[in-house]
Amino acid sequence: MEKFNFVEKRASLQLADGSYKFDKKIKAPDFWSERAVTIAADKYLFGDMEDGIAELVSRVVSHISQMNRDNIGTDDEFYCDLSNILLDQRAAFNSPVWFNVGVGPTLGVKGSAHNFYWDRDIDEILPCDDTYQHPQGAACFIQSVDDTMESIMRLAASEAMLFKYGSGTGTDLSTIRSSRERLSNGGIPSGPLSFMRIYDQIAMVVKSGGKTRRAAKMQSLKSAHPDIIEFIECKWREELKAKALVAAGYSSGLDGEAIQSAFYQNSNISVRVSDEFMRAVEMHETYDTIAVTTGEQIDKLNASKVLMQIAEATWKCGDPGLQFDDTINYWHTCKNSGRINASNPCSEYMFLDDSACNLASLNLIKYIDDRDNFKVLDFARDIRTLIRSMDALVDGCSYPTAQIAENSHRFRPLGLGYCNLGGLLMALGVPYDSDAGRAIASEITSYMTAIAYYESAMIAKSVGAFDGFDHNREPMLEVVSAHWKHSKELASVGRLIDGMTIDDAWSNAYADGRIHGYRNAQVTVLAPTGTISLFMDAETGGIEPFLGLISYKKLVGGGTLTKASQLVERGLRKLGYGGEMLESILEFIKDNNHVLTDLVKHEHQKVFETSFGAQSLPWKAHIDMMAAVQPFLSGAISKTVNMPNDAIADDIYNAYHYAWRSGLKSIAIYRDGSKATQPESSKKDDHVVDTNKKIESDHIPDAEKMVEPKPMTSEMLEKMAMDFDSVDLQVFDTLRELVSTSGRVRLPQTRNSLTHKFDIAGHEGYFTVGLYDNGQPGELFITISKEGSTIAGLLGVVGTLFSMAVQSGVPLSRICDKFIYSKFEPSGWTANQEIGYAHSIVDYIFRWLKMRFVDAPIETKEEPMPNKETVKIVIKNSEVATGEPCKNCGGSTVQSGACWVCTQCGETTGCG
Repeated sequence: MEKFNFVEKRASLQLADGSYKFDKKIKAPDFWSERAVTIAADKYLFGDMEDGIAELVSRVVSHISQMNRDNIGTDDEFYCDLSNILLDQRAAFNSPVWFNVGVGPTLGVKGSAHNFYWDRDIDEILPCDDTYQHPQGAACFIQSVDDTMESIMRLAASEAMLFKYGSGTGTDLSTIRSSRERLSNGGIPSGPLSFMRIYDQIAMVVKSGGKTRRAAKMQSLKSAHPDIIEFIECKWREELKAKALVAAGYSSGLDGEAIQSAFYQNSNISVRVSDEFMRAVEMHETYDTIAVTTGEQIDKLNASKVLMQIAEATWKCGDPGLQFDDTINYWHTCKNSGRINASNPCSEYMFLDDSACNLASLNLIKYIDDRDNFKVLDFARDIRTLIRSMDALVDGCSYPTAQIAENSHRFRPLGLGYCNLGGLLMALGVPYDSDAGRAIASEITSYMTAIAYYESAMIAKSVGAFDGFDHNREPMLEVVSAHWKHSKELASVGRLIDGMTIDDAWSNAYADGRIHGYRNAQVTVLAPTGTISLFMDAETGGIEPFLGLISYKKLVGGGTLTKASQLVERGLRKLGYGGEMLESILEFIKDNNHVLTDLVKHEHQKVFETSFGAQSLPWKAHIDMMAAVQPFLSGAISKTVNMPNDAIADDIYNAYHYAWRSGLKSIAIYRDGSKATQPESSKKDDHVVDTNKKIESDHIPDAEKMVEPKPMTSEMLEKMAMDFDSVDLQVFDTLRELVSTSGRVRLPQTRNSLTHKFDIAGHEGYFTVGLYDNGQPGELFITISKEGSTIAGLLGVVGTLFSMAVQSGVPLSRICDKFIYSKFEPSGWTANQEIGYAHSIVDYIFRWLKMRFVDAPIETKEEPMPNKETVKIVIKNSEVATGEPCKNCGGSTVQSGACWVCTQCGETTGCG
């Protein structure tokens, strides 16, 4: 076993209300970050929290080793090899393994009796007496539903239990008759969208893994289903309804009445399209929608118009995505056992109905040595160990239905993948959007799948192929041969793995599979790896590029330290930058989150392109990378194709068509800002009034009647600090640093202004920003309902000092950066969805000022509401797109594949 230096690391998680869920010391390898240790403590440690990471890994590895002994037998090296892989952060299993495996035997926790498992002694599927003795270890599930009330309700119950134990599930609802058909008694059926509402509410109230994490689910519908148009528009129409309710005065927070009333928000949705449909799109031809019960034609629709409706809905709210049915089934290894109809929530696992897949991901940066050589032998050895581990989990775990337990035992699909591809390419100084970058990704993916299939054949040699192999022998060998054929066509640029090495791996995988069969019907996917990528200290998740070039470190006293990512620095050094030049670039990245163009050579600019920001990747680059690796995967890819805020529906339409032509199995698109909209109106009680005339209100001060601020001295600041000793004195230290009373540029006597209403955890107030003629802030007045209180006095002083500082030439960006994340009461969730959680009123005000005046300009779009009123939707062109604030800790969430993950605590909307 490798030697690890274990040291005490701080594990602390500050919750949204400012309190700490925990704050303690935990032993971990010395190179683990505090964030990784915190995620382990919050998510995985349970009763072994007092011991540390070694005990966590021991709990999981001990029981996988026992499962492996029961499965195929093992040697003493297996335990050490797997322990080293996990402790070295070279790989990690999906979260349900960390949640559940070993918890019963090691910690004495007793589970409920609802799951099913395969009993080795009698070769039958039996119900579990204790789900921690037979833990739920798979993250990804596909479930079927029939056109009966019994089946529809059965699905609701099994989804709830899956969410409870930390997994995600997907179902194609095309089997449910449409609202355009008839029931056997002559009545009108509800249609799939009505039942989607039931499933949506279950997902909302049953938290994944018993935590605050949102349940993960996918619902798809075939383009030929008669209710397809209603399905396409269902999510954005519900969001439109929520916006109208906010405009009418209903609360808009994440737990507010407006948001809670919107259906379909707890699921990803995808339209399932055929090659015939896409060819009709190209020819602008019509196609038929078909009744589920009778097979009769219902409607004749224009295919290109339907795809445009899909694109427009995606433009508005990020859904639906597309799944390409014929491509998916072309690569299906078990065609003789049935079609692939659905996927898991993140669209990487695609297999037979009522089946499951456990995931694991390799951290690619761990396989690059100091000279940037790829450690091929280490990579292969770890793949083989992980495939054996994951195969052992198949029969060592339990499943929510007997049918899923049966299919898991019979077909044994696995989902090995990787994360940190974007980090690897950055460290090597190779552009994500380049032939070399795509070649490297293809080589790694091809070699990974070849070794995985080879190991699966070796296991089959020992204990036999999966039960369904003989029935599917021909299609499975055809698919493996197709992988091998595509591998021979790999480009020779940018090789990390020798071409002959890859070809030999496929030769062995195919030859041994012909002789012995395969133990597993599938072996690889590319999952989003949200939580576990942070758990492994990976810089990027899955196949994603960098979102931005900066990283954040949590400080002991609160707040965060911003710096350029270590892999960005490594990439710059690889390209030849060093000394003062390197330091200048890194400092600029820290302040601006992108590379200074006049410091970095033009030919190096593409290396530092990211998903968002000033140097963002074009949408085609995302699809090209997916297309480069898709032929080498058993399953599909969880990947979001990012588009800027100013993208139009035509761009999305073209991307969907390009993805089909490129051979992808599925695609999801996110336009920056499409989910981050906050309804605002010109009504007096709403949030923003942007006007060039004087604001008249009983509650808002008239800026023209305000007394000009007087010069502030250091002595006056010291006295104020004593008067407000309940507030963090750092605020006054900051003011003392910023304030200057020389060279002031005062505002004109008559000036324009903005007034903004805020609501922080029920504490309401207003602030008014007086503007120079160029539209930049020159003064700030803050009013809250508690006049005469200490906090009101403090805010008055903050407004006065802000006015003096900005009029004295202190850059607004510097002022905002100093005050953002100031922490004191009142704090909490706000009525402004762009800000979400505020640590204090000061934090809220300066975050608003930074968004409004410092960051990229806000684009205001007009959108009609159902009540025929017009409200303004403010969309921020952010440097790095963030989702809704984390419900666990209030931190920022960023994209990870088709999901969102919290950068602070690792909460994710995905199933990994």
